[in-house]
Amino acid sequence: MKKFTAVFLAALMALGCASSSNINFNPGTYQGVAPGFNGDITMEVTVDAGRILNVRVVSQNDTPEISGLAYERIPAAIVAGQTLAVDVVSGATYSSQGIINAVSAALEKSGVDIAALKTRRPVAAAAARSSKKESYDIVVIGAGGAGMAAAIAAQQAGSRVVVLEKMPRAGGNTIISGAAYNAADPGRQASIPMNAANRAAIQEMISKTPHDAFEAELQQTIRRQFAEFTSSGKTGLFDSPEWHMIQTYNGGDYVADPEMVRTFGANALSALEWEISMGMQFTPDIFTVLGALWPRSHRPVMPLGTGYITTDLNYIEQHKDMITLLVDTKATELITSGGRVTGVKAEGPGVNYEFTARKAVVIATGGFAANKELRQKYNTQWPNLDSAGTTNHPGATGDGLVLAEKVGANFVGMDYVQLLPMGDPATGSLSGNIEQGVEDRFFVNKSGNRFVDEGARRDVMTLALFEQQDAYMWVICDKHSYPTPQTKNNFNETIEELIQQGRAFGADTIEELAAKINVPAANLRAAVAEFNAGVDAGRDKWGRTLWRIKIDTPPYYAGARIPTVHHTMGGIQINTRAQVLNTRGQVIPGLYACGETTGGIHGSNRLGGNALADIHVFGRIAGTNAAAERP
Repeated sequence: MKKFTAVFLAALMALGCASSSNINFNPGTYQGVAPGFNGDITMEVTVDAGRILNVRVVSQNDTPEISGLAYERIPAAIVAGQTLAVDVVSGATYSSQGIINAVSAALEKSGVDIAALKTRRPVAAAAARSSKKESYDIVVIGAGGAGMAAAIAAQQAGSRVVVLEKMPRAGGNTIISGAAYNAADPGRQASIPMNAANRAAIQEMISKTPHDAFEAELQQTIRRQFAEFTSSGKTGLFDSPEWHMIQTYNGGDYVADPEMVRTFGANALSALEWEISMGMQFTPDIFTVLGALWPRSHRPVMPLGTGYITTDLNYIEQHKDMITLLVDTKATELITSGGRVTGVKAEGPGVNYEFTARKAVVIATGGFAANKELRQKYNTQWPNLDSAGTTNHPGATGDGLVLAEKVGANFVGMDYVQLLPMGDPATGSLSGNIEQGVEDRFFVNKSGNRFVDEGARRDVMTLALFEQQDAYMWVICDKHSYPTPQTKNNFNETIEELIQQGRAFGADTIEELAAKINVPAANLRAAVAEFNAGVDAGRDKWGRTLWRIKIDTPPYYAGARIPTVHHTMGGIQINTRAQVLNTRGQVIPGLYACGETTGGIHGSNRLGGNALADIHVFGRIAGTNAAAERP
């Protein structure tokens, strides 16, 4: 990355930096402040009469694994180009814009014509492009969690691997995700008490008429497991791979491929332990992430999904003789020979690549939730999604689908687009979400009334939110979620910071909180009372069964949320070996896929926390099997 940055800066300097004519500063050093992704950014700029001499970061709170490249590239680009008309860094848009705005605020103090500086762009001479041919055992397209898992698994099986990433940094959606990882893990779940509501949920599932033979098989296994659990006298939470499978299958309306669900559930824990073996760290507590339906979500120690990608990058650094990672390098075409995929064409900085894959190619390019045209093309469930925000990074545009379709790959479940009720009202992102777990919070609408089971499926909650005024809600919690003002949410933001930014509200009484969020106090009091009664009863009129503790301890907190596009369940059809299938159901030789670019695993609705398990389970499978190819 440092080498690329040096090349980048050299290219900018080669532009000859536009003349300083018509741009005049009062010499000195100035500071400016502007909002970033996670709080204010302070930048310092030094100028002489005609030039910007230096731009440096004074303070910022953005997550370095996500926004670090913006802080590295943009100040350098401003100095090199002598302009504010610099490109944002893809994947770090909010931080990039915050840096530019803070520098603008600083330069305004110098008396310069800011409007002229914002439109002044040096013209680069067209750089000559070179051509390069390279050969590896495995070519992986995409450096998110799935692609990294595939690359590492392939290397561990003895293959030399190159990973191609079109964005300027590795991470994909994984690095900005909520990062919860679902796996039945009785050892870690033993400290969670098994309550009456949990038992009732299991009994209801195993007693109902099965949808098909697969569900009947799972029911039979779970009956035996649960009977053994009950007779053992254990007080901790019951869970098993089969209970995870049946909730996944049922929660996706039975349209997932049963064998894919089986493979997923059976390997979730081993894939988790595999990642831990490479240095990934999780907190000891198990929780229930939004829409998970059961307390089996593992929480990383590092914020968001940075822990997964940091772990993977550290591993790659230690094995760089076997794994090569190329960023800013976009795959443009799959190379085929005799019906077999044999390589990839790609475009990198100044280079046209042709990569030969001696064994196989793995597509791990993520979903298409950031592609408004594509998601609206397939959308059949939701109101128009053209203007909806998304939790996804800007590179989630479905590139892998385009590549795969050209070699005859089949797609499944493309109309299953998942929305969350948890988008930031301004950005659509997950940041600013004050919930720490499903059991310890509830939702109210603009009238201060509850309107849904807050432990339900994600699509159920989002559809209910669309029916509320302005499709707008408040998440309500208390001190149990934030023992101190410095307690952080899952996105590395303290409740104190969120309140200071006006993204959350805190109060010592329910009446005071109601006034701050402009809802009737009587309604909010009634909602709190209803929630607390549900804690005692284990179920309420909404059908909620996930409870832990009453909301009765100030400070009380509220944070606003709206619907946002989160995940695309449809994609490339694969089998349990992660081999890509064509439109006739046959394997396309030499081609594998994993992660959100694939379909058939989650059905019509993905359970919260299943994505991180999915990408590691099938990423590992794809890499291992690709490495075993014998063309």
